[in-house]
Amino acid sequence: MSERIVIDPAICQGKPIVKGTRTPVTVILSALAGGDSFDQVQKDYEITMEDIRACLSFASDEIGKQSYHSLSA
Repeated sequence: MSERIVIDPAICQGKPIVKGTRTPVTVILSALAGGDSFDQVQKDYEITMEDIRACLSFASDEIGKQSYHSLSA
């Protein structure tokens, strides 16, 4: 799936985007989180279902790389 997500400093200030577009992954994720259906996101941003899955996979991988620590004592 990573071949569908591109990070290029010359495009959108280096934010991860869907390959072949200028649409940041965060825009796709926000649309889905806001309640848009997969079909609606496909139509609105002219991307494929595989592109949407790649955005979700990319976000999951990024979150998996993070460490979280409690601030409570």
